[in-house]
Amino acid sequence: MPSLQSYENFIAVTDRSLSRRDFLAQIEVIASLHPCALILREKDLPGEDYQDLAVRVQEICRAKDVPFFVHGRIDTARAIGCRCLHLPLPALRALGRRPAGFDLVSTSCHSMEDMREAVSLGADRIILGTIFETQCKKGLRGKGLAFLREICAASPVPVYAIGGIKEDTLDAVMASGAAGACMMSGFMIK
Repeated sequence: MPSLQSYENFIAVTDRSLSRRDFLAQIEVIASLHPCALILREKDLPGEDYQDLAVRVQEICRAKDVPFFVHGRIDTARAIGCRCLHLPLPALRALGRRPAGFDLVSTSCHSMEDMREAVSLGADRIILGTIFETQCKKGLRGKGLAFLREICAASPVPVYAIGGIKEDTLDAVMASGAAGACMMSGFMIK
């Protein structure tokens, strides 16, 4: 297993359908690796179920000192006292500005125009994809490192690459100017 140091530039993004063990046990494993953050994606869960899960995952992350992000559910984040939020750009756009009361707001972007809009709306971090081909988005070609380099050079906020990122591609991602990378399946199958 790689050293703990090797995950400090990764954001873990969850997908419980990929987990080989009990999901909360998997979250314990992930949090023990000390990624720079964890985003609880789980978009298929109904509101109350997501909130119940978020409370438990937040507790694990807090115990391991891993920043925890609620994905797309402002009311849930507020209800559980979570100060970090990930919003898809359409959700941030619908609000017209960054929601109040959060320490960090990350936003998904797929172009230079998206990045500029997200920053103008108050995003603190950009999650930029899809960099490499990924099973998560079958048939979608990765935009590559040149695209990542271009966005990173223009962005006034940290950019985290997403899409087909693995431990062995992190160096190339970082050399392109990214603050780090998001990884889903690599964390969910550890």
